[in-house]
Amino acid sequence: MKAAPEHRTKRSYHDACGTARALDLVGERWTLLVVRELLLGPKRFTDLRAGLPAISPNVLSQRLDELAQAGVVRKRKLPPPVSTAVYDLTEWGRELDTVVLALSRWGARARNAYRCSDMSTDALVVSLRTFFDAEAAESVSAEYDLYLTGSDAGTDEFHAVVADGTLTVTRGAGSAPTAIHASVPAFVAVVFDKHSLREAVTTGTMEINGDLTAAEQFTEFFRIPPECSANRAD
Repeated sequence: MKAAPEHRTKRSYHDACGTARALDLVGERWTLLVVRELLLGPKRFTDLRAGLPAISPNVLSQRLDELAQAGVVRKRKLPPPVSTAVYDLTEWGRELDTVVLALSRWGARARNAYRCSDMSTDALVVSLRTFFDAEAAESVSAEYDLYLTGSDAGTDEFHAVVADGTLTVTRGAGSAPTAIHASVPAFVAVVFDKHSLREAVTTGTMEINGDLTAAEQFTEFFRIPPECSANRAD
């Protein structure tokens, strides 16, 4: 007689502390990275796979199921004419935004051997939000469309709004007067390594539609602390 399949029992710390209870829900490998990929809005399963190319389809499905059971993620169908299933954070799940940003800021100080090309487009946007310099943008009111190409060669669109020392980024391009087109490594080189934007445009690694000066100003709104720069791979 064939034995019944074993059901995986999710591990628990069995600890009433809020930290332990949180880790019971989002402490498994890949879980917080799935959350990171959803911070800017819903994604299809294939889009999540593109943002996390090292995760297997089975593990991604498992993590999404666990997050859905925990009330962190929900699966829904977009209305016609799209009519496709997407995964989205619940209101409670969106509260992890500040947690992910804090971990991003803390983890950037760790020594690593990873290159910028290993970063997804959503991870890059999280980095922009993490290292946004509010003082540098204190009196600025401007909008930008970002067209970022990741390691899968697909291009993701984002709309960034800078208003009086705040940065808001949403998925999908708008009608901003300034549009920036770049691969993740090229964007990182200009924004975080402070390479010349004009030189990047001249060599063709970046393209600017609209006001080049406004694009240059946008790249100056981000600062990596010295201790983070020393530990980051080129």
